[in-house]
Amino acid sequence: MLSDVKEKSPFLVAAKMGVMEMIAEILDKFPVAIDDMNRQNKNAVLLAVENRQPSVYHYLRERYPKKESIFQKVDNEGNSALHLTASFSQNRPWLIPGAALQMQWELKWYKFIKDSMPRHFFAHLNSKRQTPKEVLTDTHRELIRVSGKWLTSTAESCSVVAALIATVAFASATTLPGGVKQDIGTPVFEGEPSFDMFAISSLVALCFSITSVTMFLSFLTSRYQVWDFYYSLPSKLILGLSSLFVSIASILVSFCSGHFLSIRDKLKFAVFPIYAFTCLPLTLFAVAQFPLYLDLIRSIMAPVPKRSLEVTSI
Repeated sequence: MLSDVKEKSPFLVAAKMGVMEMIAEILDKFPVAIDDMNRQNKNAVLLAVENRQPSVYHYLRERYPKKESIFQKVDNEGNSALHLTASFSQNRPWLIPGAALQMQWELKWYKFIKDSMPRHFFAHLNSKRQTPKEVLTDTHRELIRVSGKWLTSTAESCSVVAALIATVAFASATTLPGGVKQDIGTPVFEGEPSFDMFAISSLVALCFSITSVTMFLSFLTSRYQVWDFYYSLPSKLILGLSSLFVSIASILVSFCSGHFLSIRDKLKFAVFPIYAFTCLPLTLFAVAQFPLYLDLIRSIMAPVPKRSLEVTSI
């Protein structure tokens, strides 16, 4: 009966679910509630880190800066807060899509808790004789496999597109519109603003497409180690996608400026709406990839992961 009361303690339930108002109210009226534990000998700190509740952990850290005993508690299986942080949560609580970004936020959460713990906790063994680092590697194997598979397929698809753009950019850079003057060997349209735009955009498209190919090929040779997902792989992904986007934009500008040199005397400025329409594929690509860009930037920039609005089951 007593164990059931412990398990259904309002304070522990609030810590598990991340209900900050209830946590603050209970601690204000019943300060001893901070020592509540459930049947697994888990207190509010252990439940907060296990269920990925950054706001609860922040609040308890600020409220009890000198009460280290509640943060160094271990459960019945010898798991410390760092062990439970390293354990993979099946409910995917982080507010970000994609297995690779989920893995990155798992590592950020682990590092955040690790930095707030004393050093002697790093080598603490649970009842299975595992350190937190070993638990992290062991419980995230499937997530790492899924993340690596997604990154590989993305890299293969994007590298093909980037290689095609590099081929077209190289061909356009070596084939000048209008040709060259036979007597002196200089371009026919040398000095024309459209020709300068063509030359610059062709070079930019070639450089950024090669950069994109290089970034995506690095995924195909990656070993996908655990800590590669912390910064290295997401950074390469956003650099590869950004380079690919710039190369697509540049090759379209190169095409439009080169084409304008050929028909400017016929259609003049009436051709600009046509060029605007040719940019529609780039616009669609940008709209389709924009959410991924935001997620990548948010994932890399956020020092501490943000909990999703979905609550876990009690």
